[in-house]
Amino acid sequence: MVEVGNSGGTPILRRITQFGYVSVLFCSSALYGQVNHAQLERRIHPMRTSETITVDGQMEEPAWSQAPVATDFVQNEPRPDDPASEKTEVRVLYDSDSIYFGVYAYDSQARSIIISDLRKDFDSDKGDSFEVVLDTFHDRRNGYRFATNAAGAKWDAQMVNEGRETNANWDAIWNVKTRVVEDGWVAEIAIPFRTLKFRREDVQSWGINFQRRIRRRNETSYWSPLPRIYDLNRVSLAGTLNDLEGIKPGANFRIKPYAATSFSRPRGSRNLLPGEKDTIPFCRWASGGTCYNADFGVDVKYALTPGLSWDFTYNTDFSQVEADEQQINLTRFSLFFPEKREFFLENSGIFAFGSSAERGVRASDMVLFFSRRIGLSDDGGAIPILGGTRLTGRLGGTYELGFLNIQQKEFGSTQGTNFTVARLRRNVMANSDIGVMFANKEVMHSSHYNRVLGADANLRFGQRISVNSYLAKAFTPTGSGGTLASRVGFEYRDTRLDFRSAYIGNQENFINEMGFVPRIGIHKYAGYLGWAFRPRSMRDWLRSTTPHVHYDHWFNQQGATETRNTSFHIPLVFQDSSTFNIVYRDILERITETFPLSRSRNIFIPPGAYNLSEYNLSGQSDSSRRLSGGADWTIGHFYTGYKHTYGVNGTIRFGYRLETTISLTHNNINLPEGHYKTNLVTARVNYSFSTNMFLNALIQYNSDTNQVSSNIRFNLIHRPLSDFFVVYNERRTSLSNDLVDRALILKFTYMIVR
Repeated sequence: MVEVGNSGGTPILRRITQFGYVSVLFCSSALYGQVNHAQLERRIHPMRTSETITVDGQMEEPAWSQAPVATDFVQNEPRPDDPASEKTEVRVLYDSDSIYFGVYAYDSQARSIIISDLRKDFDSDKGDSFEVVLDTFHDRRNGYRFATNAAGAKWDAQMVNEGRETNANWDAIWNVKTRVVEDGWVAEIAIPFRTLKFRREDVQSWGINFQRRIRRRNETSYWSPLPRIYDLNRVSLAGTLNDLEGIKPGANFRIKPYAATSFSRPRGSRNLLPGEKDTIPFCRWASGGTCYNADFGVDVKYALTPGLSWDFTYNTDFSQVEADEQQINLTRFSLFFPEKREFFLENSGIFAFGSSAERGVRASDMVLFFSRRIGLSDDGGAIPILGGTRLTGRLGGTYELGFLNIQQKEFGSTQGTNFTVARLRRNVMANSDIGVMFANKEVMHSSHYNRVLGADANLRFGQRISVNSYLAKAFTPTGSGGTLASRVGFEYRDTRLDFRSAYIGNQENFINEMGFVPRIGIHKYAGYLGWAFRPRSMRDWLRSTTPHVHYDHWFNQQGATETRNTSFHIPLVFQDSSTFNIVYRDILERITETFPLSRSRNIFIPPGAYNLSEYNLSGQSDSSRRLSGGADWTIGHFYTGYKHTYGVNGTIRFGYRLETTISLTHNNINLPEGHYKTNLVTARVNYSFSTNMFLNALIQYNSDTNQVSSNIRFNLIHRPLSDFFVVYNERRTSLSNDLVDRALILKFTYMIVR
């Protein structure tokens, strides 16, 4: 059966109080943005079956013909609230082991179905796809997402707080088979209950929603309708999966051992003299300048309760992780590189603090806990990890808990270090939370430590208004003052208006060695105002435009301006998803100390106040095409001179197995201090033998470091969550072609589930 319905105190505290008062007034006048309850009335009652379901993409078992059907999908793009242009039917069955989804995606032009990729965690935006979200605790906050395309590629993710954090690096045990038929395509999906966490109740209900993407029309539709500003993460507007009986949550115990071996030629390697000991890290045996190393380790996961998991790791290894995409730094501040290591990505949402995960981390944001501080040097080199433990999950339906302790080994000049993070968050109101967080770094056999304690609140009023804030304090052996960091932010967003504002304050001694804090000793005011237009007279070719202004203003502790950046944007989104963007930026940059733009070229920017302006044009074509590309052009003032930046990228897709992408960014900087040019070239090649076997290559040239780096990875998924990797890494100087270092790594993992 399916049912369907359509002041006083410090200067910082004074600023926070004043800002919060304005925000509350704004909230009080805009609380009309409540949940559209009609969208929550979509319900489906899955049928329990004793019949064996073979996942083969055929749906030939009699139980499928008796299963309830979810249909009548509704567009949110390109024409919100209109029926989907093609019919979609989703049947739902379950037994004691798994829940099954039988998807029939009708298509009147089946030959035009776009299949872009076979890779694990494929990009579903580039082709036709189907996706389901399961809110298994029915808290209308968190969920699991599973997606596939017409070739059976798989994508899965954990989602926290309706998308404030979406961890696509989470990997689950599930199965899907698909086939293309004359009038569309069919998918048969099986998700074992041992993959999921949920309450131990005899009868339970989950939140659920389905998404269908028809890429050639750039159309997205949902079973439980969503306004166009939201996506599948919005589980507070999802439908309901009713009356699941006699099921048990995920496996209590998982163990994943690994064995790895590597052959490398590190920088400075040489033949050892008789009786000489090797001093090269990780090198157990050396001959002819080549090091050999063999190692093993293990990860263990134990489910204490249906919602709480305890992980252990010993001799943690990340040798198979893809290399970072390089960046050229033309600023005074640190670059931000995302975390890619599986252990730190799993359940990372619980450690998100404040608003750092709401719209993706920007280079100007403060991140209280940044996991790349563990096991990686400042230049991205690996530091060995002895092991550690992690406790994450929920206590009851109210509290979320995170605890992480990692012991980093001594490595070269880096002393052994212990890292601890503790997080407690309480869910309040309909979809809000308050929490505390503690981070502690202890250097072994030393008096040095660094600790940070913080509290945050993320409040949402209806579907349109959000208020977030935090206050954190750092503790160091010096015991100096000025160790606070704070933020208050407000956001209002509907289908037309997007307004955001924030105040951020980082005092001069807020030292956070486990976080990412690009600027200290500053106050910052930030604002964003945008208005969305969807002109009917142009909708044959133009989908939307959202003119907006973005304002960032940094002050030092004395109240003088350090940086002011006002940017005006006119983005155009066309009906095929291609884009064009016009930007003007007006910048004031005040530099108090000389900083090196390029030490190798002896170019330094002198102190002074610089009034800068720049213009930017950029465009990107439809990424679902076999041939796509884009270009970016920026011209304007740059400190004492001028800067021209040119960027181009192109992608060629040969069927859905082979894809090649190349991009080039060129900076041409003219200053009285010197003429400075940089080039950054990135090439990617991805080949999918099947949905379980992949070959990827990332080749990069950076003129700033004068190096060419290669990262080539072969991955065979030989059984669920079990991999065999072959990785080749190499760096060479670009002019002389001299070898800097290289390594060949073989790694084997085997997941055991009990």
